Amino acid sequence: MSLKETLDSYYQEVSGVILARQHPVTGLLPASTAVNEHGDYRDAWVRDNVYSILAVWGLALAYRKLDDDEGRGYALEHSVIKLMRGLLFAMMRQSDKVEAFKKSLRPLDALHAKYDTASADTVVADDEWGHLQLDATSLFLLMLAQMTASGLQIIYTLDEVNFVQNLVYYIARAYRTPDYGIWERVDKTNDGEPELNASSVGMAKAALEALDGFNLFGTYGAQASVVHVLPDNIARARITLHSLLPRESSSKETDAALLSAIGFPAFAVEDEELVTKTRATILDKLSGRYGLKRFLRDGHQTVIEDPHRLHYEPEELYQFADIESEWPLFFCYLALDGLFRDEPNQARAYLEKLERLKVGGLLPELYFVPEADLKAERAEPGSQTRQPNDNVPLVWAQSLFVLARLVKDELVSIHDLDPLGRHQLRRASSPTVQAVLVAEDEDLQLELAGLGVAAQTPKDILPAELRSASDLAAAYARVGENASLGLTGRPKNRLLSLSTSRVYRICGETVVSPPAFLDTEAFYLSLDPAYLLERLQSE
Repeated sequence: MSLKETLDSYYQEVSGVILARQHPVTGLLPASTAVNEHGDYRDAWVRDNVYSILAVWGLALAYRKLDDDEGRGYALEHSVIKLMRGLLFAMMRQSDKVEAFKKSLRPLDALHAKYDTASADTVVADDEWGHLQLDATSLFLLMLAQMTASGLQIIYTLDEVNFVQNLVYYIARAYRTPDYGIWERVDKTNDGEPELNASSVGMAKAALEALDGFNLFGTYGAQASVVHVLPDNIARARITLHSLLPRESSSKETDAALLSAIGFPAFAVEDEELVTKTRATILDKLSGRYGLKRFLRDGHQTVIEDPHRLHYEPEELYQFADIESEWPLFFCYLALDGLFRDEPNQARAYLEKLERLKVGGLLPELYFVPEADLKAERAEPGSQTRQPNDNVPLVWAQSLFVLARLVKDELVSIHDLDPLGRHQLRRASSPTVQAVLVAEDEDLQLELAGLGVAAQTPKDILPAELRSASDLAAAYARVGENASLGLTGRPKNRLLSLSTSRVYRICGETVVSPPAFLDTEAFYLSLDPAYLLERLQSE
């Protein structure tokens, strides 16, 4: 087939499966069409919407190769923009929650995780759902940056820029914020208490890195449309993520969701050994013939699960061992992982498996063990034939399946899908630490010189102005401020040393700042030289 015929074939598939479900007014997509005891899948989940539109975005990028695409590329691009702006609109209507949460970190102050597809209204109360899902908000921000970098114009006004800046503050402390995670539940027993999830921390880290210094107006922007991210938040997310992996959380040995953190779309881990170890752990513990288990002893949609019970005692979970549902969705992640790592055999193997798992040409949400086969499956895991559930297709899975095939067929490249180059990021293993000393006055400068220590005075560094870390924090408190949306800027938390280790331009002036622990007004112990040396080494 010609390039045009191939793209048109994909267009028919994407139009029939994904775009046919997109609401003409809000631009939102339902997660699926199913309504059952597990929920109303006709609602628009933030996470599902972003993943579900990726196939449309990928196909739009592919159509750029044609000189005459009959307007299809334009229509596809604007379907993506419409969905992303639909999510933005739904979240901006909850700007009061963003303002509250960035200070409180309380789950009840969180943005809602899903909305009504037709109206973008909220559909469940604050306390009736595990809304605090930092990975979903972070995924939206990450792909907002990637799509904008690919040439899409998604953010239109400075009000929207300010809101996105506040979403950065919303996810900035993901490294210390227990949430409900990608599966909208808490620990493995689902006992109501959120926990720190590596997949959420990883996605937040990726979003913060992607938006650091990013211009939301793209090539049309100026300084006012640039997003500001504090480097300490990225560093703390990195430290927390590395300390958690290959575990997902305190209750989950690992989780298939981590594939999205170590590979596409987050690429949040720079340590190749840790990536390899985490991937191997996931495959060793969770692989099946029909997909991957979400996590060990996951009872969701097994035939013996009581859909009316949210909570299980830890000792009850043994009944789900070896019969956990298997999700084809994760074969899609593994296919994309193979393509991004230039492992074509891996990609081909998982794409072939996915072809065999389709039901009527579509991917179901999951495969479960029928009740009659439970005993045999427990005796010999992986031996029994599983059945697909009624949730066909899971649009999220179908979208990633299309995306992987577009790359395999060389219609789009991995660089098209990652214009920010995140899959190529690697950190130096031995960073160099440098310190610049500023003496309070010339007398101290001379005394230090006598000891062989070079230092400048505030006069020597002119026109740069020396300002305290608290002054710098006050300046950040204005970034993202928007009275119309009821948003203030960054909460006035103490800045850490990576944030004060920068040269700033504030209102036309060059500003440098000593670290916050040198603010002598802060605490009387800061006058103790031994204590100061300890703090310096610690920082």
